[in-house]
Amino acid sequence: MTQPTRGDEASTFDLLRRVKSDGLSADTRAQLELAQDSATDKQAAILLAEDSALLRKVIVQILHMLGYTNVTEAVDGQIALDLLAQQEFDLVLLDIEMPRVNGFEVLAALKKNPALRHLPVIVVSGLDRLDAVVRCIELGAEDFLPKPANSVLLGARVGASLERKRLRDLERLRLLELQREKQLLLTEQEKSESLLLNILPKVIAERLKRGEHTIAERHTDVTVLFADLVDFSTLANHTDAQELVALLNDLFSRFDRLADRHGLEKIKTIGDCYLLVGGLPEPSSRHATEVAAIALDMLAALADLNRERGLKLSMRIGLNSGPVVAGVIGSRKFTYDLWGVAVNLAQRVQSSGLPDRVNVSANTYELLKEDFRLIERGTVECKGIGQVRTYLLEGKIPPAQMSSGPSQRK
Repeated sequence: MTQPTRGDEASTFDLLRRVKSDGLSADTRAQLELAQDSATDKQAAILLAEDSALLRKVIVQILHMLGYTNVTEAVDGQIALDLLAQQEFDLVLLDIEMPRVNGFEVLAALKKNPALRHLPVIVVSGLDRLDAVVRCIELGAEDFLPKPANSVLLGARVGASLERKRLRDLERLRLLELQREKQLLLTEQEKSESLLLNILPKVIAERLKRGEHTIAERHTDVTVLFADLVDFSTLANHTDAQELVALLNDLFSRFDRLADRHGLEKIKTIGDCYLLVGGLPEPSSRHATEVAAIALDMLAALADLNRERGLKLSMRIGLNSGPVVAGVIGSRKFTYDLWGVAVNLAQRVQSSGLPDRVNVSANTYELLKEDFRLIERGTVECKGIGQVRTYLLEGKIPPAQMSSGPSQRK
């Protein structure tokens, strides 16, 4: 950006008005830096409220002689207030004794208006009694001059008032800039925190923000869920890449909403596999029933997606309960992950399970059998583990049947 020079320096007051409507651009900020050195600004907008045509002419001539040419005249207080509502001024020269609305009433109206409260007002009046002067000052007038106005004194008072206003406005601009920078910083912090919460559980994110570097905990009672689409590789080979990603995003977004609704923690997606857990990072005595409920909802969500998109996708879901280790790994791209035999078994139960069914290990069966209908499937070979007894989750037992024994509900 080309830096402005003294020769093309803009009016300070013009810049202040421009900033109020347009904000602090880089060019305007540079112009303001130059403008801060000037003691006065001859381009300031001055409003003269005086009912005497002769006195208005005299004061305008004095102002022009002093170099202030941007002067607007008002023949009474009401016209002055109307002009102040329509355009911006940097200084008001105000008579007291005027028809319709007098100077005291104008000062009172300015004092009540937050946008005009700080506008400098110099009272120029023949009403020079002490009580009148005191009242003007109490109503917010910055200065008081008796009539007839002395040109030297008027010039000094106008210059001093404009300089004070300019410095006040520059200070307000600095404060505005600081507030905007603070808001931008807060916005970026909110974005960062939102992104962090998309990756990590809230309690874990809070611990990282507090400066913890190594977060790893052992959880003795959790239920792990693996959900994997059946034969998805074949579909991927015959589907456009964008369509494929959109499909997975649609399905997993539905699962994410279910996880939020059930208060469960999504851990990650691995290709077309979705992993979540119940019972951490906050312990829950109902982790198995909560995960079983979402597993059934996930099958329903897949059925909805198939119906809406005209597809025939199938999914295997596997559940297992037991102890795990959970923690954060990575220093740049954080990952909250799970480790342990319970995780491995949940994945094996899923991979050896039946499509479009919730396949459950014996560990989870023991935690669910009082509240859910389960059918024993028998033992299956789980890679790396051996023969494992598994069950199929049918649904939740209606309250009226809760008194029946487990053997009657299979």
